[in-house]
Amino acid sequence: MEEEFSDCLQMYFKGRHPVNQFMGRAYLCQGQLYTPLSTDNLFDVNLNCVIKSYFLFFRYYFLIYNASVLYWQVVRPYLKPGFRYHLIPSLSQIVTALNQAEEQDKQWRAELMIELLECFLDASKIKEAVDFSSTAAAFIKNNVPDKYQHIFSLMVILKYICVYIFISEPGKLIEIECLECEYEVQNLGTKIATYTKGVVETQLKVIRRLEQALQHAIRLGDPNVIQVVCATQWNLCLPLLQHNLHQHVRKPLISVADILEKIDSLLILLRCQVHMEIARIEEDEDRIEAAMEHFQKAIYLDNSGQYQEHLKMAFHRLHLCTMLYKSPERLEDQAIMMIEQAKKGKQKDSVRKKRSLLVNAGLALAPDAFQIVLDSENEAKVSSGKSRSQISYLCAKAQHHTKSVEKTDGHLKRLGHGNDKERIRLWADLAKVARKQGVWDVCRAACRFCLLYDDTQMRKIPKSKKCGSLQMESFLAIKSFSLERDLLRTLAEIRFINAEATIHLLRLEGVQLNDHAVPPEDTSQHPAGYISKLPEHDPDWITYSIWIDHLSQYAMGNFLRAAEMGEELNEAWIVHNTVVYVLNHNKHLIASERQREIVESLQSLLSAIKNTGNTVVLVMLCNALARGLILCWIPKSSSIKGLEKTNVVQPLSVDPNGLPDIKAALEVCEFALNLTNGNIPNELVPIAVRQQIIATWVKAKQLLQQQIGHKLGTDDEGQNPITKVLIALEMYSCNGLGLMDFTVPSLSQLVKMTLECNWSDPLVELQTLTRLTHFAYASHDHEIVMTCSQRTLQLDAHLKKFSFYSLLSRQEMLSTAACIQGRSIMENLAGKKHLRLAASKAFVQSARYAGETGNCTLVMLAARHFWNASLPFIGSSLDREQLKEPTETILKNIIKAESKIKQGYTLGP
Repeated sequence: MEEEFSDCLQMYFKGRHPVNQFMGRAYLCQGQLYTPLSTDNLFDVNLNCVIKSYFLFFRYYFLIYNASVLYWQVVRPYLKPGFRYHLIPSLSQIVTALNQAEEQDKQWRAELMIELLECFLDASKIKEAVDFSSTAAAFIKNNVPDKYQHIFSLMVILKYICVYIFISEPGKLIEIECLECEYEVQNLGTKIATYTKGVVETQLKVIRRLEQALQHAIRLGDPNVIQVVCATQWNLCLPLLQHNLHQHVRKPLISVADILEKIDSLLILLRCQVHMEIARIEEDEDRIEAAMEHFQKAIYLDNSGQYQEHLKMAFHRLHLCTMLYKSPERLEDQAIMMIEQAKKGKQKDSVRKKRSLLVNAGLALAPDAFQIVLDSENEAKVSSGKSRSQISYLCAKAQHHTKSVEKTDGHLKRLGHGNDKERIRLWADLAKVARKQGVWDVCRAACRFCLLYDDTQMRKIPKSKKCGSLQMESFLAIKSFSLERDLLRTLAEIRFINAEATIHLLRLEGVQLNDHAVPPEDTSQHPAGYISKLPEHDPDWITYSIWIDHLSQYAMGNFLRAAEMGEELNEAWIVHNTVVYVLNHNKHLIASERQREIVESLQSLLSAIKNTGNTVVLVMLCNALARGLILCWIPKSSSIKGLEKTNVVQPLSVDPNGLPDIKAALEVCEFALNLTNGNIPNELVPIAVRQQIIATWVKAKQLLQQQIGHKLGTDDEGQNPITKVLIALEMYSCNGLGLMDFTVPSLSQLVKMTLECNWSDPLVELQTLTRLTHFAYASHDHEIVMTCSQRTLQLDAHLKKFSFYSLLSRQEMLSTAACIQGRSIMENLAGKKHLRLAASKAFVQSARYAGETGNCTLVMLAARHFWNASLPFIGSSLDREQLKEPTETILKNIIKAESKIKQGYTLGP
């Protein structure tokens, strides 16, 4: 049937017919025949040509409406995000034609205008959207007023305020102010849980603007406008409700609470939450009665009951604080009073006084076991061991600790589960206060009791959902809350504290997290003929070593469980914090390239953070994991230190057993690189962070014998110029090591690419130019050495403006570049004396930079080359005089470097 239809149309168009309504109808028919039915065949049929040729080739106005209806039916597949922009040319012509024809169905014209505006916004054609919105809004306001609110909301939601020209009502202007404030805060670009100082100041400025807007709304007297401002103010205050920031929003929140109470607002849930937060702020400022008043109001407003248990517990705790001369009967209440007294302890109070209150609170909560667990770290309770040796004592200490902490196991069974929720709060408060006051043994004991409640009952918590008032849905963000979720969040926090407290215990034993115990030196006297036994085979030492390893595993287990809780709660900040804790506390392993030992933990964290974490932290984790997977499979002779390479390299091969690990590392690297390739603006990371994962990716490619395409991209589709330079640079670094050599661009081409880049990080630029200087010197390309080294040394003045850049690494790179420059000059003297002097100056400059860092190796290297360059001048008294000042500079910097090492300024090379 369709074929016959097509044949008929072709026969018609082959003939010579007048341009009349029948030709217009024929074009309408042909448009229906050839218009695509879905976006799948978008590139097979050019939609715009179809519309232009078959729907708009007519002069008869009575056909325009029919054409527009048919048009709207056939373009339906394109009415979804990412495809609407295809409709802009054709829909613009349809709307124009209807306007010229003065079509009487104004409702239909308004709908198409709104759809065209959506298309402009979908295509990010903001100027066009602003221009067209003026025409559309005027037409709709005058002819279809019921749709006016729709176009208003449309123009302020995909996030551009473009409606000033046709809004004059005071209430609407205040609402626009609210939307602008929200938009400004959303564009601060921060995704991390802890705000920087600049972000906080900017957000507070916006909050102050809304305080003024609230006063305007109050003077206007429109309850709806007042509620819009209050809801917006609440949204903006939410991120600042962290413990260290919420004092800044006390005044604006009180203003919101007061006016909503005055107008008897029906935003009950919002009012309840505002009073809750004010109560917390007042309590932190030790205004107990004011806090109790706000908690009472919150209890009254909590019609749904979702906060009742939480609010009553908080109110009861504060009420106990007001009981100065009465001792409560309940043990839990006694614990509350002692914890609160400890909180209010003054800084000058003795540790013994603070500790006494905290211990008594623990004894009130667990009279059966707390003292025993606390005594697990009491050395007075530890026997000296069988042989009275130091190792025997360490074994006894480990056994005593293990036996004592096991006493927690039956605590809940003996106690029962009558008031678990209250006890979780109390143990958590005790742990937090003890940690804050440095009473670490009490902190560790309290954490163990608190975490007994992290059982299967707490492991299935519904994920957070945004809920809101139907009346204020566009403006209002209500904090989702359930007591169970809040308790799980508290347990996650205690997991962090417990892990840190355990690391503190490890450090008391002289061990860092995930390190192994080191046998103590045997200083005791022994009789003649005594044969010492290796500690590794001593059962007592083995017992102690296992205990130390168990503490590390226990700390890591707490971190990983915290990440698991963050996933269950769908709260990215918990997962993010876990990764930061793990990377920071294991940086000694990462620095010594031992991250293989924690690969399983890193893999678990990557699984948790992939969809919830901060991108910078995610990339750092990916790099640590990928390097952990490949480091042990890199043939030893292929690893290099610094910039030196040997000239003769034996062919090397990768152990086939390592291929699965290397492939997994490559996948991790490519995941991170694809995430941060610039296609997703919110996922951009500093180039210094991306540089690390690039280096690991290139190494993995080499180990797998996979060449990198000439486009220098992770998928051969090309990258931004800086990424290309960094990839090529790493390829150069990997060549000549006995493994597969990469096919690299010429050095002159790479230098040209480097100099043309617009570097966002001067320190990375400095490092890149320093490495290029080295490669040029190794290739005996004096011209490139001079180009790169001079550009490197020019960066010194620019980098001084950026105090946050690492001084040590900056000065070391400058020293290296200056030294290479001098060496290259020396190799290309061609008998010219003035060049020898230029080389000497370069060596002096190198020594000066190295002296600032305390790097004796670089200083002495520069001094040796300076001496060799100066030898021909020693025979002449006039020339020796010229050498006096630079020689003194060299000596001063040797002394300076040595003194910095003694001061602990640097760890040296």
